[in-house]
Amino acid sequence: MIKDRVLKFFKSLYGAIIIIVLWYLLSLGIGTNMVPTPKSTLLELIRLMQNDFIYHILYSLYRILGAILISLIIGIPFGILIGRSTLFDKIISPIVYLLYPIPKIAFLPIFMVMFGIGDKSKIILMVTIIVFQILIVTRDAVNEIDNDVLISAKVMKFSKVDTITKVILPSIAPKIFSSLRVSIGIAISALFFSENYATKYGLGYYIMNSWSMVDYKGMFAGILALSIMSLIIFKIIDLLEIKICPWK
Repeated sequence: MIKDRVLKFFKSLYGAIIIIVLWYLLSLGIGTNMVPTPKSTLLELIRLMQNDFIYHILYSLYRILGAILISLIIGIPFGILIGRSTLFDKIISPIVYLLYPIPKIAFLPIFMVMFGIGDKSKIILMVTIIVFQILIVTRDAVNEIDNDVLISAKVMKFSKVDTITKVILPSIAPKIFSSLRVSIGIAISALFFSENYATKYGLGYYIMNSWSMVDYKGMFAGILALSIMSLIIFKIIDLLEIKICPWK
């Protein structure tokens, strides 16, 4: 187990080294301040962290984590419901199939009209991206559970709550984590876009504002901060999966 973790760490380190080398070569190849070096960008990020730049990170983190939590609260119960009930599957699935393929970023103007131009509309936008993925994956994972396992739970006189908590949730948890990784990447892209509207804080706002001010070093520092934030979120998901699904 320890050996696997060490190898995984070095694989991550290897990927970071490759990106840094390519970044450095790109900076040398262009030969202008449009693409600052990794070192100067990191120093700029450290300098910015001493000011109010941390608020940009915290606002973006609050929005994405809030969207993830709301999506899980909605997506998992409804996914289990339509996975276990043919009636609800026939009612809900057609609605999901109609809405799921639509690019959710198209709903941003509607959400801004309905819920205002603040954090609420931005969080709801990301929820619409994540929740459909969670719901569909949960439903399919429930349908894939071996029927003999469910029959065994029934023979052992498990209550509905015990069946869900001790049989269904452990069975579908790995697939939920996988769907989270896919949907969060898309949601962060939407977050970047939405933070360019009616806000003074957020990494998306900071990056585009730096670009408009021709502050390329600050722009790259913002991109680096967004990458680090995303990496931390993915690592937290990995750790939670190890904790919740130790058998995987």
